Amino acid sequence: MSATRTSGVRRSAKRIQGNTSVFVYVVLILAMVYFLLPVWWLIVASTKSNSGLFFGAHGSMWFDKDFDLWKNISQLTTYQDGIYWRWIFNSFLYALVGGFGATVVAVMAGYGFSKFRFRGRNLYFNIVLGALMIPSTALVIPTFLLMSDIGMTNTIWAVLLPSLLNPMGVYLMRIYCMQSLPDEMIEAARVDGAGELRTFTQVSLPIMTPAITTVFLLSVVGAWNNFFLPQVVLTNPKLFPITVGLTQWQTKSQAGAASEQIWN
Repeated sequence: MSATRTSGVRRSAKRIQGNTSVFVYVVLILAMVYFLLPVWWLIVASTKSNSGLFFGAHGSMWFDKDFDLWKNISQLTTYQDGIYWRWIFNSFLYALVGGFGATVVAVMAGYGFSKFRFRGRNLYFNIVLGALMIPSTALVIPTFLLMSDIGMTNTIWAVLLPSLLNPMGVYLMRIYCMQSLPDEMIEAARVDGAGELRTFTQVSLPIMTPAITTVFLLSVVGAWNNFFLPQVVLTNPKLFPITVGLTQWQTKSQAGAASEQIWN
């Protein structure tokens, strides 16, 4: 009787486990569909003309009777002398250079706050933590006034220099160094005669690689998505990132019937 009851319990457990697996697969499939639908719409919309986007014969989620993908790409390349590709280049420039610079500053600052003792260390780090509570959009106007005073508005430096400051990156690097980088290891390197630069590059930096990668990715994504600051400090269309440039085109297309419609 006991063996029969045990086998019944095992069968019930396997049945529950199987049902749980089915539920997980169903949720994952629904999530996949949810995230892939916008991508599918993007692919379909890129093959339509202006009229096809709004009055297509087969709806917004399927291809129209006219396949205009290559025509749209040709117009995109030639419109305003191909400025779209200049915007793409600018976005990569701002994202990669700004992300790399922000990562370098965050790594050095976080390492310094974690492993060096100096007067005012806690005060300065509390100021960094306070900066995390200030929305980045609230700093755009002061940044614009500062850049205007030193004559850097409408230059790439007006976008790159503010992106070098990443308080969240400094915070993450300090926490990571405190938890994963033992002080004894650094002291041992110093006792062996290694200078601060050699200790940092050969002992500390390899251990900090996971945190550095995380901060770099966050910085690059933040710089790529930056919209409000470039819109305020830049007036030359050739310096726009893709976020600002496409917004200008969207505004032009929404201006009314007399304006140029470039949705395609």
